[in-house]
Amino acid sequence: MINGIFLLLGSNIGDRKWYLERARELLITRNILLLDASSVYLTPPWGKTDQPYFLNQVLKIETPLPPDMLLAACLETESALGRVRKEHYGERTIDIDLLYYNDLVINSELLTVPHPRLHLRRFALAPLAEIAPHFIHPVIRLNQTELLEDCPDKLPVRKLQ
Repeated sequence: MINGIFLLLGSNIGDRKWYLERARELLITRNILLLDASSVYLTPPWGKTDQPYFLNQVLKIETPLPPDMLLAACLETESALGRVRKEHYGERTIDIDLLYYNDLVINSELLTVPHPRLHLRRFALAPLAEIAPHFIHPVIRLNQTELLEDCPDKLPVRKLQ
């Protein structure tokens, strides 16, 4: 088994940095151990461009929760931070995506892991490659650095201090 459970945090309304910090704090209260965190990245919106820029960060975590329960914990955290799902790719206080759950491949109505569009999104790959450059995508069989190099998304991604 390849070890690595990775979450992507994103926020583009309100106090974005606070939402990322608070999401990390709330996840820890839900039986999730934070092992590593990428830098925070400033990224343009993807999919719906007429909205504020995002702050994004990838977390490497450990948890006894199975994938479906981890997803539930992420959704509970989003809800606790005022996330309202009004439109696809719309503005959000916080978004938490499950990118990888070790080397599991899951395709259910509820959950798809690895995240199905991860390899197409520079805003997720850049912070992921920072903390897990050699982690292998269990379907595509490339590491995160290779996925980032091959990514067709050319939107700018800027690491913040």
